[in-house]
Amino acid sequence: MMFPEISWKRAERFVVKANRGVDRKNAQGFSEAPASWKPLWKAILLSVVLVGSGRHLVAADLVKAKDGSGVYGYKDTPLLPWCGYLVHDPDRPAPKRILPGPVPPPAPVPADAVVLFDGSDLRAWEAGDWKVENGVLVAAAASNLRTKESFGDFQLHLEWMAPANFQGPWYDQGNNGVLLMGLYEIQIFDSWNEKLYPDGQAAAIYGQTPPLVNASRPPGEWQTFDIVFTAPRFDGDRLVRPARVTMFHNGLLVHLDAEVHGETGHRIVPSYTRKVSAGPLALAGHGCPVRFRNIWLRRLNP
Repeated sequence: MMFPEISWKRAERFVVKANRGVDRKNAQGFSEAPASWKPLWKAILLSVVLVGSGRHLVAADLVKAKDGSGVYGYKDTPLLPWCGYLVHDPDRPAPKRILPGPVPPPAPVPADAVVLFDGSDLRAWEAGDWKVENGVLVAAAASNLRTKESFGDFQLHLEWMAPANFQGPWYDQGNNGVLLMGLYEIQIFDSWNEKLYPDGQAAAIYGQTPPLVNASRPPGEWQTFDIVFTAPRFDGDRLVRPARVTMFHNGLLVHLDAEVHGETGHRIVPSYTRKVSAGPLALAGHGCPVRFRNIWLRRLNP
């Protein structure tokens, strides 16, 4: 998931910390208060985050879908004009769960692929605090990892695993993301267990379009994304052709030439503010140690 300047997720994380009594300084420089101060401390923290964003936001409440499915999301968000649902709407139809079958071995690497991670090192990526452990890439707490090279149209393969038995808040269950051009996020999430709003579940074009089916495997099992991406085209500042995605999750089709309506955000209607047709691939760290292996890409416009 991605968020505006000050993340809603961070605000909610502070509230969780207050409830759990975490005895350490948090990212905003506050310390653990005495137990009797916790209600006031929670309110102050949330106010600082929301006011500090400069967006005059108000605290959002999660609500559950009217159909009793247990899917949760928001009902105070803007309307997505192309589909008639709200951003992160719990009442948007949830994709049907389809079991994808057993985990296959790692996919072979094509001869013309740009190998981004083969288990050995991070030479293809900008310096960061992500780590390689036992041949797999482990997400750092709260930082993105970006490739050194930029890409336009491409075919991407990657394999990822959400941690089993992860102890964390609802919003961080297997939470990560694949940022195409560093701007357009395909969601990584534990959608085997969590009933997150459909445009935020695993394989969604985050905040825009749910996958056609829920092809998730349980945490602790490897999953695959195979993505064919065509970059947006611009004539100066005018959008000539939006980005589009065709994608398979664990071998099942989840997007077929789906339009990307703009850059990824949280609780906002997307738009194209960056007039570029190439950018780095990025992986989004949000505090959950999601693991990756076998990442490669084929340029489609060499």
